[in-house]
Amino acid sequence: MIESIPIWAMFIGSAVLVVASIELGYRLGHRSHQRSAEEKESPVSAIAASVLGLLAFMLAFTFGLVSNRYDAKKTLVREEANAIGTAWLRADLLPAGDRAEAKELLREYLEMRLDFVQSKKLRADKLALALAESTRIQNRLWGMAVADAPPGPVNPNMAGLYLEALNRVFDLGALRKAVGAQARVPASIWFALSALMILGMMSVGYQTGVSGSRRSNARVILALSFSLVIVLIAELDRPDSGIIRVSQQPQIDLLNDMGGPTSAAKPPSP
Repeated sequence: MIESIPIWAMFIGSAVLVVASIELGYRLGHRSHQRSAEEKESPVSAIAASVLGLLAFMLAFTFGLVSNRYDAKKTLVREEANAIGTAWLRADLLPAGDRAEAKELLREYLEMRLDFVQSKKLRADKLALALAESTRIQNRLWGMAVADAPPGPVNPNMAGLYLEALNRVFDLGALRKAVGAQARVPASIWFALSALMILGMMSVGYQTGVSGSRRSNARVILALSFSLVIVLIAELDRPDSGIIRVSQQPQIDLLNDMGGPTSAAKPPSP
């Protein structure tokens, strides 16, 4: 649900929500001030500070969560590139008849992984086709490896090295899919952030109203500041589709070392 909201809409929505919450709190505080002067500003300030402290804690916790996951995704890109490169080199241990095909399949697999990640949006049908093709390549690679393993033509130790590298490639591919699709900030945390932001901004407005002060234009600065933090958290939470994206350079470099993309995928010459 949250992932479907565009970043610009989240920024505008957060800013409007902050301003509206401050305005609502101000009106409630101003009305209370007009009815009775018994409510003191000091207790209200303490309550507002407590709510804002809780909001700051939640923002720091959530930012730390998405920042750690962003770093983990960068590490997975590097580890997957190393695993594919190792499997590509160990494919030389296969019989001559399977060696070239295994290397070509690994290159296609890497190219498909890059196309999948670097595409900002894929239609459901294209996504299904990409996943099906990826599974086909995995099955073909594994079938070749098993066929060449003992009692096949490959030395048992050599076969074990290749199977180990190939298994590592598949494990990391599955892990990246799981992390990319499922490692998101839970909806409950987004709800808690929104609720605390509304309550915190209402308390700021209420304090202003109770003190008898006029509305301040500085609330716009406050709204923009909170919106920037919320948007930054959302960007780090979707590093494969937002403005802040996980660099795929290790895999791009590996693909170039393998001979580069296919001619169909290369950009046309000027």
